[in-house]
Formats: sequence, C-alpha cells, structure tokens
Amino acid sequence: MSDRNRSTILSRKTRFILLQNILGHPQQLPSFNELAMVNPSKSESTVHTHLKVLRDHGVVKAVQLPKGERRRDLPHTFYGLTGAGRVFLDRHNVLRAEETFQTIYEHIEKPDELLKYENAPRPE
Repeated sequence: MSDRNRSTILSRKTRFILLQNILGHPQQLPSFNELAMVNPSKSESTVHTHLKVLRDHGVVKAVQLPKGERRRDLPHTFYGLTGAGRVFLDRHNVLRAEETFQTIYEHIEKPDELLKYENAPRPE
C-alpha cells in the first residue's frame, strides 16, 4: 500500500496511540491484552478494529509464539511494526519520538495482571 493511502491511519487518534504503545513497549511487541489494558477508555472491540486497520495497511503485523512455547494463562499473539511500517513512521517523523514513547510507557501504572502479560515470553 502506498504511503499516501497509509497516511490516513495517522489521522485517527486511537491508531496513533496504538502505534505509540507498540513503540513504547519494552520489546515493541505488546499483546492485545496489554494494548487493551493501557487504553482503558477504549473498548476491546475498538482496539481490535484499529489493530486490524493497522494490519490491513501493512504497518503492524501479528506475531505468534510457537505452539510448544505457549502457556494457557499467557498471551501467544503479539503486535509489532512491519519493516514497511517502520519506514513509513520514520518518513512521517514519528520515530523521532520513540524514546519519549518508551519513557511514557515505563511510567504507566501497571497492575499485576499487566506486568504478567508484559513479562510473558515473546517470539524471537
């Protein structure tokens, strides 16, 4: 998809916030649960819908933990930027704030459940 078509994704606040959450996450690979928990003012269906748009535009990808490494009580699907997504965000100067997004994410109040998900194993 062209940058021109992708640029509309940055115009929606929720999608931009999800991108900030991904960039700020310690492994830049949060689970859906983490994204939903750090955006309590958004319903899970809203988070899901906007993640789908980001995936459909090739900016975000879903990454699965291999079946042999999954645990029932932990997430196994994580969301990260694609190579094209990183290039796109760099071209729009979003990556200039990557360190700021990480600092903001570090200072989020994290209940035990969020910390459990944050510390879950991630795919290589």
